[in-house]
Amino acid sequence: MSVLVYTESDKGKLKKNALEVASYASAVAQQLGETVTAVCINAEDAESLGNYGVSKILKVSDGNLDTFNAKAYANVLAQAAEAEGAKVVVLSSSADTKFLAPILTAKLNAGYVPNVVAAPESTAPFVVKRTAFSNKGFAFTAIEAETKIIGVSNNAYGVVENNTSASVEDFGPSLTDADFTTKSVEVDKVVGKATIADADVVVSGGRGLKGPENWGLIEDLADILGAATACSKPVSDLGWRSHGEHVGQTGKPVASNLYIAIGISGAIQHLAGVSASKTKVVINNDPEAPFFKAADYGIVGDAFEVVPVLIEKLKQFKAQNA
Repeated sequence: MSVLVYTESDKGKLKKNALEVASYASAVAQQLGETVTAVCINAEDAESLGNYGVSKILKVSDGNLDTFNAKAYANVLAQAAEAEGAKVVVLSSSADTKFLAPILTAKLNAGYVPNVVAAPESTAPFVVKRTAFSNKGFAFTAIEAETKIIGVSNNAYGVVENNTSASVEDFGPSLTDADFTTKSVEVDKVVGKATIADADVVVSGGRGLKGPENWGLIEDLADILGAATACSKPVSDLGWRSHGEHVGQTGKPVASNLYIAIGISGAIQHLAGVSASKTKVVINNDPEAPFFKAADYGIVGDAFEVVPVLIEKLKQFKAQNA
């Protein structure tokens, strides 16, 4: 038997979270005395997973799966789990996997725990640590079902190299028209920028920017840091930025290594959605802004004065360390 891990890809390239879940699956496999089998769907660089503890790679090549389809992808993973005799399946906590996880759970009659942040506390009983109450606390959850599905929180476990000799096999799951009764007719994605879900650094702006014409401050800082851009709910509600950039409890969750909030007061809903970020930096001219209580570092000052200086200093640093 093996621990099965689903490694996501985009346009043929493995995502960062694929390497993280592979690393996590390797840790679980070591606890159980098993090996890791990865399922890759239309990924051109699947062989690189051997660098992260994967012993066997099942490559699925099917043009019908170029666009994510929860039902079809869940069926692929269910067939792979059954073929490998896997009793532990590891997923990421991306938007896509959160759609397919309930379907896969039903197919495998499994127990599913999302938002897991650490390797299992024990394997008999099988207990995992996960975030709870919008990241305000942790829960230790025992999975009693024979088959266990773990959803790993983004950026929680990290990428750990573990060079392993990995075999590669073509895997041809049996799919029918019934798996494609729901289809995506259009996918609208940001092109040429880091995405909020995958970014190590996120630069976010609020109403303190005073208008969409000043958003260049956010974009310039994001460019120098290689970061994704985001915004608070009021900003997207005002139409300054698209709702796809809205982060918080009612928007997209953020679990980046560095989250920089500029001109954001820090409403509880926003804080709940970004609390999983490892380091939070706040720039605000209001010293009483709630965000300062949650920040690791805070700058009380006018964003229109602070951010240009920060950008210039970062440019100098990069030039000196090129």
